[in-house]
Amino acid sequence: MYLGLDLGTSGLKGMLIDDAQNVVASKNASIEGSRPHSGWSEQNPADWISACESVMDALSADHPSEMAALKGIGLSGHMHGATILGADDKPLRPCIMWNDTRSHAEAAELDANPIFRELSGNIVFPGFTAPKLVWVKNNEPEIFAKVAKVLLPKDYLRLWLSGEHISEMSDSAGTSWLDVAKRDWSDDLLAATGLTRDHMPSLVEGSEVGGTLRDELATRWNLPKGIVIAGGAGDNAASAIGMGTVKAGQAFVSLGTSGVVFAANDSYLPKPESAVHAFCHALPNKWHQMGVILAATDGLNWYSRITGVKPADLTAELGDLQAPGATLFLPYLGGERTPHNDAAIRGAFLNLSHTDDRAALTRAVLEGVAFALVDNLNALKSAGTSIDRMLAVGGGSMSTYWLQVIATAMNLPIDVPKDGDFGAAFGAARLGLLAATGQDPESVCTGPEIDQTIEPNAALVPAFADAYQRFKAAYPALKGATS
Repeated sequence: MYLGLDLGTSGLKGMLIDDAQNVVASKNASIEGSRPHSGWSEQNPADWISACESVMDALSADHPSEMAALKGIGLSGHMHGATILGADDKPLRPCIMWNDTRSHAEAAELDANPIFRELSGNIVFPGFTAPKLVWVKNNEPEIFAKVAKVLLPKDYLRLWLSGEHISEMSDSAGTSWLDVAKRDWSDDLLAATGLTRDHMPSLVEGSEVGGTLRDELATRWNLPKGIVIAGGAGDNAASAIGMGTVKAGQAFVSLGTSGVVFAANDSYLPKPESAVHAFCHALPNKWHQMGVILAATDGLNWYSRITGVKPADLTAELGDLQAPGATLFLPYLGGERTPHNDAAIRGAFLNLSHTDDRAALTRAVLEGVAFALVDNLNALKSAGTSIDRMLAVGGGSMSTYWLQVIATAMNLPIDVPKDGDFGAAFGAARLGLLAATGQDPESVCTGPEIDQTIEPNAALVPAFADAYQRFKAAYPALKGATS
């Protein structure tokens, strides 16, 4: 048996699979966050441990014989979070999360130093880890003076599970401290933020052993001693492992809290000026590119709260796919990453009229997210990636209407997997299997069986292309009106 633990923004999921990669069991525990100020987003790392305890307790209670056969654990987690530890390995403050944009000035300052794009292969985004530490240095100097280790969220969970400070390449690539081509920490980038290699965890590949479960935890849950913990992956790379997106030409679109267009690469293809993320993959000698928007289902959930209608009910009333109307939605509720790298921009409805009803605004929200994903697709293409079809993943992919919008806006077919969970927890479990068995990664990380393919609506492709051009023109106008 192999266990994947995925530390998400809103909860932790544990998935148990067998040698044949059949899902045996799955448990979840919720996690709350806080937004103490505009643009801030924090979580208490102790809540991650509590959620993990809850999931492990439940799995051990309900599936004792299967858990007794556990051989490997894989970890996945939300990326970029600054988990700052003192000499006693206890957090010095709440984790500054991936969707926290308070360090936008520090990010711009670091990004102006050419070594960051040269060595990390990426723009220094406000959500990345390095500018957050500079913010702490500037605003909480008494805390910065006590920093002994900086860990990413899933690696803090690893510290509790194993007692070791270890990370891996895919997650670490999103810190702005990794030399992504060399797959190693950069002493120069660390020095530019007042840190050294001693502040960082050691590095392994995602499919390699990255610690073993502490004996006291094995005893607590009646598990075998010496269970290996894989290096694991950041959540998007873990989802790619789960979806079998590991070779050049393979890609997926993710409709989670954030939105992602992800493409696997056999070589390192940075183009930071495009605002595309060029990161290490979770497998050795593999890289990936991805464009990220900050509000995908988050945008629909926001609209759901405003209307008081559940997201599934909003999309269910839409009927057949329609051409976009005049109304536009720009989903920049908390800033945007790809392609704008703009922490200050905020969302908007444009061209509202008396004739717009709830369904019209729902369609505008779905279309706005889709057009933002088209921005990402075009950015990946400009960075040298060729994509001719994509898999769909994430909670938003349960809406056939939304997938029809995305397929038509992108003019690409979207493959929908058969029922099953092929996301980050499954990918983490696969990495646990690889670390425990040493099997060939490409034989393990195969793609899911496809249930259906959503083809672009050829009759509506021109209308969506026209609406996308209006969407593109709206960003600079909105920026000019709000800056």
